[in-house]
Amino acid sequence: NAIDILAVFATIFGLSTSLGLGTLQISSGLNFLYNIPDSDFVHLLIVGVMTIIFTGAAVLGIEKGIQFIAERIFYLALILMGFLLVFGPTTFIFDMLTNTTGSYLQNILSMSLWTDPVIKSGWLGSWTLFYWAWWISWGPFVGQFIARISRGRTIREFVIGVLIVPTAFSFLWLAIFGSTALEIELFGNGGIAEAVSQNVASALFVTLANYPLASITSIIAIVLVAGFFVTSADAGTYVIAMLTSNGSLKPKDSVKAIWGIILGSVAAVLLVTGGLVALQTAAIVAAFPFMFVMIAMVYSIIKAISSEKV
Repeated sequence: NAIDILAVFATIFGLSTSLGLGTLQISSGLNFLYNIPDSDFVHLLIVGVMTIIFTGAAVLGIEKGIQFIAERIFYLALILMGFLLVFGPTTFIFDMLTNTTGSYLQNILSMSLWTDPVIKSGWLGSWTLFYWAWWISWGPFVGQFIARISRGRTIREFVIGVLIVPTAFSFLWLAIFGSTALEIELFGNGGIAEAVSQNVASALFVTLANYPLASITSIIAIVLVAGFFVTSADAGTYVIAMLTSNGSLKPKDSVKAIWGIILGSVAAVLLVTGGLVALQTAAIVAAFPFMFVMIAMVYSIIKAISSEKV
């Protein structure tokens, strides 16, 4: 029960952080495209709309709701990636993908243990600690949701589908969008760094503005930001409902709806009261106690697999 409580706590604040950050980016995109004020009222409106969507998807269930949205968002993401590959700096993108992959593999150990002991710039807390804490807070619901939909799969299929394929896709996604922005800043019209310094959420839309059909691709980007969150939040809501229903694989719709509303409410409060800083702090606070659970889980899975007969 204690672990379940920690898992629920971590999931709520982890997803609330995601909803808040997604809201800031969507609001920035609407401001960039249609000059809609980037205000608290707009933020609350966006949170409300997305809460209705992901709660509804969770209530509909995995096949009718969650899977339906996830598949369409995935295809839309492929379209936007393909667009930048065709109209963007294709050669530069693949050069950067190759170069940064090598650099990542070469420096992953030293970067993982870097603590910024001399300069003390604050970068470690704002980036490394925040993102690691954010990912840890996603661990409980992502792990349980994957387990829920992976029944009958072999460990090999699980590793390929959960670790290898998503990691490869992430490398490609970051290479395409990151390299495109870098090419504009280093060799093109520039303006990306300036946009980030003013409002980091606007960087994606400033990047897309340098290519044809910017109004269309920016709308696609807004839909993707919303869709990526919705596909995560509906799964998270489903898992929280499972945890608070004695592990039932098919929790009641009313329970899923209640947790969806709670999740949206927490995100709204954090956004209005503290903005980005509050979101980052919430993720770190929620992840810290569950970190010890994850350490125990690593030991447990190694012991469980080693005891299996081959």
